[in-house]
Amino acid sequence: MSAVLWLLIALPLGAGAVLALTGPRRNRLVPALGAAVAAVVLGAAIAAAVTRPAASAPLFAGMEAGLAVDGLSAVMVVTVAAVTLAVLVFAAGEFAADENRGRFFGLMLLFAGAMLVTVTATTLPLLLMAWEVMGAASWALIGYRWRRPERAEAADVAFLTTRAADLGLYLAAGAAVAGGVGSLRLDALPNAASPWLHVATAGIVVAALGKSAQMPFSFWLSRAMQGPSPVSALLHSATMVAAGAYLLLRLVPLLDATRWAGPAVAWAGAVTALALGLVAVAQTDLKQLLAASTSAQIGFMVLAAGSGGVAGGTTQLVAHAATKSGLFLAAGAWLTALGTRQLPALRGAARRYRPVGAAFTVGALTLAGLPPLSLWAAKDEVLAAARTGGTALYAAGLAAAAVAAVYSVKAVRYVTRPLPETPQASYDTEQRGTRRVARTASVPLFALTLAAAVLGVLALPGPASWLKRLVGARGEPSPAPWELGLSAGVAFAAAGLAWRCASGPVPVPRTAAGAARGWLYLEQAARTVVARPVLGLARTLAAFDDRVVDGAVRRTARGGLATARLARRLDDGVVDGAVRAVAASLRRLGRWARRPQTGLLHQYYAQAAVGFLVLVLIVLLVR
Repeated sequence: MSAVLWLLIALPLGAGAVLALTGPRRNRLVPALGAAVAAVVLGAAIAAAVTRPAASAPLFAGMEAGLAVDGLSAVMVVTVAAVTLAVLVFAAGEFAADENRGRFFGLMLLFAGAMLVTVTATTLPLLLMAWEVMGAASWALIGYRWRRPERAEAADVAFLTTRAADLGLYLAAGAAVAGGVGSLRLDALPNAASPWLHVATAGIVVAALGKSAQMPFSFWLSRAMQGPSPVSALLHSATMVAAGAYLLLRLVPLLDATRWAGPAVAWAGAVTALALGLVAVAQTDLKQLLAASTSAQIGFMVLAAGSGGVAGGTTQLVAHAATKSGLFLAAGAWLTALGTRQLPALRGAARRYRPVGAAFTVGALTLAGLPPLSLWAAKDEVLAAARTGGTALYAAGLAAAAVAAVYSVKAVRYVTRPLPETPQASYDTEQRGTRRVARTASVPLFALTLAAAVLGVLALPGPASWLKRLVGARGEPSPAPWELGLSAGVAFAAAGLAWRCASGPVPVPRTAAGAARGWLYLEQAARTVVARPVLGLARTLAAFDDRVVDGAVRRTARGGLATARLARRLDDGVVDGAVRAVAASLRRLGRWARRPQTGLLHQYYAQAAVGFLVLVLIVLLVR
């Protein structure tokens, strides 16, 4: 059965690489090929979920690259594959004929393949590899239309922010090895020795919060809205932002082993769900509203992980994936047709394009947590787990659920209002609209909307018990009847208030409203606290390198040249002079020695006599 698992992983990665390299030459065939590959991957995911295969291969000494489909990953592989198929079918009608569809569909399949490896990896090295590929593919997809500088910059901001948080996984891997977990198996991480256990946990928590756009990393998700709508529908529903929440749900035993990590993660999720929900309420851009709501909804999953609610978090993840992908696709359909994503300009859009409007309305009401739709039941499962962490945590989660109803109903109120007399005057703010919805949009929209509406059955007593057995969380609490009633009442009250107040201004302090519209100035804070000091340090180090290090090298070089010149002078003036003086002396001695050599015999006798006389005098004087 491991062949099914290898097919599940290798098919999207291999086909994605091939399609990405085809370029625009096969533009007509690429959408059909991409959708066909996604359909086969969905079939493989269903087969893997049923058979639960496992596979491994040697990676390093004492470490393996392990893959396995257990209860939790079985839910995830089917969810990822299903959303990928729906998004690729929708995307077939979203691109112009001259755009590089091969690169787009190839990158989408590569991204989906990396996500499938992420959810099935049983060892940290393989998880890290897939995590990196997912980040790189997301950067390329967000900046797909890179000729507009703001989109390329948005891709860079998203990549650098998540990449900075991803360093936590490397820290966790090093700490695990230092703590005695040489195999780096995910299920063995809780066995790491202290204090390395706490270091590894902290690294994983930071990486997960960064990838899932939780506070204080949430701002990258706002920038990511520069990407095409199908990218937003895939990356920000069941894949990239869900990866961090999934990792925390997978590693609940690690959070429990440290004692501090569980409450910290739970409060991080609760604060994000509440704060980013308020950010969503303040938005007038539909995609920005959906982006902020994504961070807020992922916050419920993080809250569930920190509270030990694996089944509740899984239900929330699956229901949110269907709901949010459908909403992003509807927003993308309107953006293509009307050329705008501004809520005031989208007034009456649901009436003009009724199928898209119906799908969006159902999805938004699901996002609002209204019964009996899926996210109402899913949130109650999460809140039941949060209540075990204390009343304050439960109250924060309930308040975040109320805010979710407000921003969801706000969006519905805008798009369902009657059309203005001259709606065209406010269109085409982002691009030139086609004034039509692609034929490929209907089927995926209705499929995702249906799933968003009915997936709440997973929170019913029977299916909930089955899901808890599936993910190995049999002892998790279930919501009491009063909790279901309370959350329903809160959701309806908040929705009614939002509907009533949507037509008029809300008395909110200007400073608070500006902060909410600006995503709490999180990006500015990151630039002030992190980016500017780092760039300043880099500039200081560069100046130090130029002036001190390079200056020392240049001064050393100049000193070497001066020494060489001095040595040359010494060589020319002293050494060569001495050699020349010796040579001249020897030449003079030679001339003197040649003078007695006359060739006359009587002179030689006279010279011999003089020499003999000198020797006699020396002997006499010495004695």
